[in-house]
Amino acid sequence: MCEQVLGIEPASEDEKPKPRTSQADKWAMHYAAAAQFFAREGHLTVPRKHVETIVTGDDQAQRHVELRLGTWVDNQRRRAATLSPERVEQLSKVGMRWA
Repeated sequence: MCEQVLGIEPASEDEKPKPRTSQADKWAMHYAAAAQFFAREGHLTVPRKHVETIVTGDDQAQRHVELRLGTWVDNQRRRAATLSPERVEQLSKVGMRWA
């Protein structure tokens, strides 16, 4: 009806907004960045302003995502008491220093 009456065409796939990333997906991406940093550096003493770039997606739709890893690691340390035991264990495996 919008096309016929107003002459408005529907948005193409490129024009549509991207779906929002869930909190669980954001945590998983930051964890992947932490694991990547740990594999490369051998520790998880990340400078507060450090930005880590990870590659997400499959072979056909890869994208580079820059994450503020230093801030995220610091926030996880501060929120250690409220993290789930599974997340604490995951972070401990990649060398998280809790104190």
